[in-house]
Amino acid sequence: MAFVRSGCSISHRGILGVESAIFLIAVMIISAALAVVVVNMGLSTTQNTKTVSQSGLNSAGSGLQLSGIVTGTGCTSSSKGCSTPYLNATVVPFKIVPGGNSMNLQLSSASVKYSSNSKSFDNIYEGQLPASTTYVDATEAFTAAGAAGITGFTNGVTNPVTKSLPSQTVAIVYWTVSKNTDAVLDTDERVEACNRIWR
Repeated sequence: MAFVRSGCSISHRGILGVESAIFLIAVMIISAALAVVVVNMGLSTTQNTKTVSQSGLNSAGSGLQLSGIVTGTGCTSSSKGCSTPYLNATVVPFKIVPGGNSMNLQLSSASVKYSSNSKSFDNIYEGQLPASTTYVDATEAFTAAGAAGITGFTNGVTNPVTKSLPSQTVAIVYWTVSKNTDAVLDTDERVEACNRIWR
């Protein structure tokens, strides 16, 4: 399109097209920058979600399950020192759930809670006997706990199965199947938690 003024010809062709192109290029650059920011935020959120999900799966995979019969021993008659029958100790065998993760049984990493109709303790765990030795039953384990000087046990005296009655409620863990000497319960190992119950 051309305009004529006072006999002179002035052409404005193409100027509007160049300005539009510059504007469109600027918009495209800004859009690309914003798209990169949005994609990075999405990847970051996805990574955080993955981390949280993995943490949840690891926690869920660190469970224990019973691996046998829960047993107990107690005073059953007045001739044995009690007017009312009561439980002296319990033994709970357990292992890692199928597909679960190993579990550290060190005193600083594990705890045992005890609750009954009359008593409740948040943590009665006094530690685990060394995995280098396995025990046939709770009598042997309690005797070994006394020999090792574990809190609440006195060598040759305090054994709720064969000796004096408990004076405090404590729990220990001993190994019935051990594949190594560390304090970590692996999927192919078995332990039993024993607790002496004070009345």
